[in-house]
Amino acid sequence: MEHLLNPRVKAVEISGIRKFYNLVADIEDTVSLTLGQPDFPTPEHIKEAAKQAIDHNFTVYTHNAGYLKLREAACSYVQDKYRLTYLPTEEVIVTTGASEAIDITFRAILEEGNEVILPGPVYPGYEPIIKMAGAVPVHADTTKNGFRLTADIIKKHLTDQTRCLVLPYPSNPTGVTLTGEELKEIADLIRGKDIFILADEIYSELVYEQAHVSIASFLREQTIVLNGLSKSHSMTGWRIGLLFAPAAICSQILKVHQYNVTCASSISQMAAIEALTAGKNDAAPMKAEYIKRRDYVYQRLVSLNLDVVKPDGAFYFFVKLPAGYEHSLEFCLQLVEKAGLAVVPGDAFSSLGEGYFRISYAYSMSALAEALDRLEKFLLNNNKKHAE
Repeated sequence: MEHLLNPRVKAVEISGIRKFYNLVADIEDTVSLTLGQPDFPTPEHIKEAAKQAIDHNFTVYTHNAGYLKLREAACSYVQDKYRLTYLPTEEVIVTTGASEAIDITFRAILEEGNEVILPGPVYPGYEPIIKMAGAVPVHADTTKNGFRLTADIIKKHLTDQTRCLVLPYPSNPTGVTLTGEELKEIADLIRGKDIFILADEIYSELVYEQAHVSIASFLREQTIVLNGLSKSHSMTGWRIGLLFAPAAICSQILKVHQYNVTCASSISQMAAIEALTAGKNDAAPMKAEYIKRRDYVYQRLVSLNLDVVKPDGAFYFFVKLPAGYEHSLEFCLQLVEKAGLAVVPGDAFSSLGEGYFRISYAYSMSALAEALDRLEKFLLNNNKKHAE
């Protein structure tokens, strides 16, 4: 029966991040810097809210878009944090993680043959869904521009088939974000065209030296904003995403969401209300720790003469392969085999990621120190061999 399966689904491969993680997971004495998952526990007051939800029988279906109280909290949150104004009754959907928000957005806006512009390198969760919708991913090369997708780069890729521009900032895998001025230039370029902007802002609370700016503040009418609690509140397993869009767009996306999952988990939604109200600033201490980790890792990478862009946010470094290596998978396999260190090959983030590897610093300082010691020893040994 396999020959009857949807060929678009058969053509999709599992995420390169997960593929490599699974490949090395059972190798003993390996330090892994592969997963982009906060190593902090979910704050206690949020967990307590979930326990109370169970005790008070909040264990049933909710409104398809989510509890109204949660939608009100979400709208208040983005208003306070990013000066974005949305109506809780008709312009926000609570989704089963930001991943579901990506899926239902693409299924609602894309038609056969449409093109979607993505920065390259880019998180691998967009391309398969675009292809399953019958559309075409178009990767715009940002490697020569410090991983920044600017209006000038986007302009080169616009065609009559362009239906959507994806702006995932701060970026996974690079940690780079865009300034308000850069976003305004993009908004001016896209304004009035039949093009949606999908602004994936899941790392918005983890921006370091500058304030996070959403492109929706410049071009609300064409923008769909995705956010959630996985990174900001260390709630990856709770699966709460948030989708904001003008009412006419949101009402159509809601149809897809309804037939996809009915609603997000009621218990997780009650925890999310607590996170977005009493826990509005829960990300602050985590962010302070990530900055310390970033600065430490950056100093170590620079001391090893590795070519790397210092991240503006999130918790990743996207590092150029050292001299003598061309293929990221080969380098990463050798690093596991000879040094017991697992990082993610750059080609997991599109072909434009080839020649790089990704480090996640969502790990303790002791784990990072051990990992970088192993990387340093590996590079030193290889340099000796090349010199002989």
